[in-house]
Amino acid sequence: MSRRFLFAAIFGGVWLISLALVFVLGAAWSTGQAAANTLATATTAPPPATVVQPAPATPLPTTDDMLALLEAEETLISEIYDRVSPSVVHITSRTQVVDFFRGVVPQEGTGSGFIYDTQGHIVTNWHVIENANEIEVLLADGTSLAAQVVGADSYYDLAVLQVDANKVNAAPIPLSISGMLRVGQRVLAIGNPFGLDRTLTTGVISALGRTIESASGLLVGNVIQTDAAINPGNSGGPLLNSRGEVIGINTSIRSPSGGSVGIGFAVPIDIINRVLPALLAEGRYRHPSLGIQVGELGYQIRPSESGPQHGLLIVGLTRGGPADNAGLQAAEVRQQGFRRYFVGGDIITAVNGQPISTRDELTLFLENNTRPGDTVTVTIYRDGEQMDVPVVVGEA
Repeated sequence: MSRRFLFAAIFGGVWLISLALVFVLGAAWSTGQAAANTLATATTAPPPATVVQPAPATPLPTTDDMLALLEAEETLISEIYDRVSPSVVHITSRTQVVDFFRGVVPQEGTGSGFIYDTQGHIVTNWHVIENANEIEVLLADGTSLAAQVVGADSYYDLAVLQVDANKVNAAPIPLSISGMLRVGQRVLAIGNPFGLDRTLTTGVISALGRTIESASGLLVGNVIQTDAAINPGNSGGPLLNSRGEVIGINTSIRSPSGGSVGIGFAVPIDIINRVLPALLAEGRYRHPSLGIQVGELGYQIRPSESGPQHGLLIVGLTRGGPADNAGLQAAEVRQQGFRRYFVGGDIITAVNGQPISTRDELTLFLENNTRPGDTVTVTIYRDGEQMDVPVVVGEA
């Protein structure tokens, strides 16, 4: 019995060991096969798509580079000021005003100007020296000189003065030849705000082609707008570019408080180059005119239902003037009780193809595009028909 039991035990142990070996070998074979399949899959799969890396960004300048650029700009501005400021002058105008209680009382006004040439000519604004009985020019070196008016134009607010050239020891400020200005361009203004001689302010051209009302009450177009601080006393001073050239003459500001709010205006170089030679040669600038008096349709005059709704009705002609010589016709004025109305008359709707609806549009078009002696084509509406009439521009 014991032998049989021992034999059975031995046989059972061998059988269990064999079964365990079979299980272990089977598991090992399955693991190896799975690894082989994974390797095969990995080696036969398509390569991943190539990822293009962006080019590295240009590094920003170092702090030293940035400071060098800033210092270069500051040096340029300082050099322009050192070169130009001695040629900016302080102008004092004196007038005699009659006061009811005190009798004749002297009054003073101040402004700025700059040396224009080597003949002792000083350029400033007309309103700086308007109605002056006495004009004094103070140079940068402290020299005080009496000045006389050579020429002036109230429309463009420009004037040229004459002082003793032998006593002027500063160089003229060069005028820019081209009026190729752009918004954002760096500008410098030098003047005498509130009597503070040769004050420098900087900024940019904020806008171009602005229309402002000049000191004479008329509209001037194509004016420079700048945010360089301009205050009372800056009038007549130069507006400069980064070359130290005059690109404008500071003339007015727009401010509810009377101080600078960053909206200043300057007469542009194109107008300066056109007007100053005439002031030097003739003492005045000849402005273009058609020799007519007009009323604005839709504003001052009720338009007819069948005619144009916008334009200028000619209500008066200068006898022997440009429009009269060209055969244009003025309306007849009639009175009915307290009511005045117009009968007939040519209606101007365009000049050289440019639509015209207001007096200001007509004035600005003539000023910016014509000179006395030029011929323009005036489009009119007469008796239900439109026609073009050539007119030789005259002088205002």
